Amino acid sequence: MYIENSILDKALKFASRVIKLYQSLVNEKREPIVSEQMIESATSIGIIINAAETAVNKDDFAKRMNEALDKTAEAEYWLRLLVMTGYVSQVLGKSMLEDCLEIQQLLTDFIKSVVYKGQYDGSGEDGELML
Repeated sequence: MYIENSILDKALKFASRVIKLYQSLVNEKREPIVSEQMIESATSIGIIINAAETAVNKDDFAKRMNEALDKTAEAEYWLRLLVMTGYVSQVLGKSMLEDCLEIQQLLTDFIKSVVYKGQYDGSGEDGELML
Protein backbone atom coordinates (compact mmCIF):
# COMPACT_ATOMS: atom_id res chain seq x y z
CA MET A 1 0.00 0.00 0.00
CA TYR A 2 1.36 3.39 -0.96
CA ILE A 3 1.79 5.80 1.94
CA GLU A 4 1.19 9.48 1.32
CA ASN A 5 4.66 10.91 0.64
CA SER A 6 4.18 13.95 2.83
CA ILE A 7 4.07 11.82 6.00
CA LEU A 8 7.30 10.00 5.19
CA ASP A 9 8.95 13.22 3.97
CA LYS A 10 8.02 15.01 7.20
CA ALA A 11 9.27 12.06 9.25
CA LEU A 12 12.60 12.16 7.41
CA LYS A 13 12.98 15.90 7.96
CA PHE A 14 12.06 15.52 11.62
CA ALA A 15 14.60 12.70 12.03
CA SER A 16 17.26 14.87 10.40
CA ARG A 17 16.57 17.68 12.88
CA VAL A 18 16.67 15.23 15.77
CA ILE A 19 20.01 13.82 14.62
CA LYS A 20 21.49 17.33 14.59
CA LEU A 21 20.02 18.03 18.03
CA TYR A 22 21.39 14.73 19.32
CA GLN A 23 24.88 15.62 18.10
CA SER A 24 24.66 18.96 19.88
CA LEU A 25 23.35 17.42 23.09
CA VAL A 26 26.04 14.76 23.21
CA ASN A 27 28.98 16.90 22.08
CA GLU A 28 28.20 20.23 23.71
CA LYS A 29 25.93 19.50 26.65
CA ARG A 30 27.20 16.01 27.47
CA GLU A 31 23.69 14.57 27.71
CA PRO A 32 23.76 11.05 26.25
CA ILE A 33 20.97 9.28 28.15
CA VAL A 34 17.68 11.02 27.31
CA SER A 35 18.97 12.14 23.92
CA GLU A 36 19.62 8.51 22.95
CA GLN A 37 16.04 7.63 23.83
CA MET A 38 14.82 10.59 21.81
CA ILE A 39 16.86 9.75 18.72
CA GLU A 40 15.72 6.13 18.82
CA SER A 41 12.06 7.15 18.96
CA ALA A 42 12.28 9.96 16.42
CA THR A 43 14.24 8.07 13.79
CA SER A 44 12.04 4.99 14.21
CA ILE A 45 8.99 6.92 13.00
CA GLY A 46 10.22 7.13 9.42
CA ILE A 47 11.79 3.67 9.48
CA ILE A 48 8.47 2.11 10.46
CA ILE A 49 6.46 4.17 7.96
CA ASN A 50 8.89 3.15 5.22
CA ALA A 51 8.66 -0.50 6.27
CA ALA A 52 4.86 -0.34 6.25
CA GLU A 53 4.99 -0.06 2.48
CA THR A 54 6.37 -3.59 2.38
CA ALA A 55 3.64 -5.00 4.61
CA VAL A 56 2.43 -8.40 3.47
CA ASN A 57 -1.21 -7.65 4.24
CA LYS A 58 -3.49 -4.92 5.54
CA ASP A 59 -3.30 -6.15 9.13
CA ASP A 60 0.49 -5.88 9.04
CA PHE A 61 0.21 -2.44 7.43
CA ALA A 62 -2.18 -1.19 10.12
CA LYS A 63 0.02 -2.60 12.87
CA ARG A 64 3.11 -0.87 11.50
CA MET A 65 1.38 2.47 11.06
CA ASN A 66 0.15 2.27 14.64
CA GLU A 67 3.72 1.51 15.76
CA ALA A 68 4.89 4.65 13.96
CA LEU A 69 2.16 6.60 15.74
CA ASP A 70 3.35 5.21 19.08
CA LYS A 71 6.89 6.35 18.28
CA THR A 72 5.65 9.91 17.75
CA ALA A 73 4.24 9.85 21.28
CA GLU A 74 7.58 8.60 22.62
CA ALA A 75 9.53 11.26 20.73
CA GLU A 76 7.13 13.92 22.00
CA TYR A 77 7.71 12.77 25.58
CA TRP A 78 11.50 12.80 25.29
CA LEU A 79 11.49 16.24 23.65
CA ARG A 80 9.27 17.63 26.37
CA LEU A 81 11.59 16.19 29.00
CA LEU A 82 14.66 17.71 27.34
CA VAL A 83 12.95 21.12 27.29
CA MET A 84 11.77 20.75 30.87
CA THR A 85 15.29 19.92 32.08
CA GLY A 86 16.83 22.83 30.17
CA TYR A 87 18.88 20.78 27.72
CA VAL A 88 16.81 22.12 24.82
CA SER A 89 15.68 25.74 24.60
CA GLN A 90 11.98 26.60 24.69
CA VAL A 91 12.16 28.00 21.16
CA LEU A 92 13.85 24.98 19.61
CA GLY A 93 11.75 22.59 21.67
CA LYS A 94 8.52 24.26 20.56
CA SER A 95 9.54 24.08 16.90
CA MET A 96 10.52 20.44 17.11
CA LEU A 97 7.41 19.53 19.09
CA GLU A 98 5.27 21.20 16.44
CA ASP A 99 6.95 19.02 13.79
CA CYS A 100 6.45 15.91 15.90
CA LEU A 101 2.81 16.70 16.64
CA GLU A 102 2.14 17.43 12.96
CA ILE A 103 3.44 13.97 12.04
CA GLN A 104 1.38 12.51 14.86
CA GLN A 105 -1.77 14.19 13.53
CA LEU A 106 -1.06 13.16 9.93
CA LEU A 107 -0.58 9.55 11.03
CA THR A 108 -3.73 9.66 13.15
CA ASP A 109 -5.77 11.05 10.26
CA PHE A 110 -4.24 8.56 7.81
CA ILE A 111 -4.92 5.59 10.10
CA LYS A 112 -8.50 6.71 10.73
CA SER A 113 -9.18 7.20 7.03
CA VAL A 114 -7.65 3.88 6.02
CA VAL A 115 -8.61 1.72 8.99
CA TYR A 116 -11.88 3.15 10.22
CA LYS A 117 -13.60 4.42 7.08
CA GLY A 118 -13.91 1.26 5.09
CA GLN A 119 -10.69 1.47 3.12
CA TYR A 120 -9.36 -1.20 5.44
CA ASP A 121 -11.14 -4.54 5.25
CA GLY A 122 -9.60 -6.11 8.36
CA SER A 123 -11.76 -4.15 10.78
CA GLY A 124 -14.23 -5.61 13.21
CA GLU A 125 -17.72 -4.43 13.98
CA ASP A 126 -18.29 -0.69 14.20
CA GLY A 127 -14.80 0.07 12.84
CA GLU A 128 -13.03 -1.64 15.74
CA LEU A 129 -9.38 -2.03 14.88
CA MET A 130 -8.31 -5.64 14.62
CA LEU A 131 -4.55 -6.07 14.83
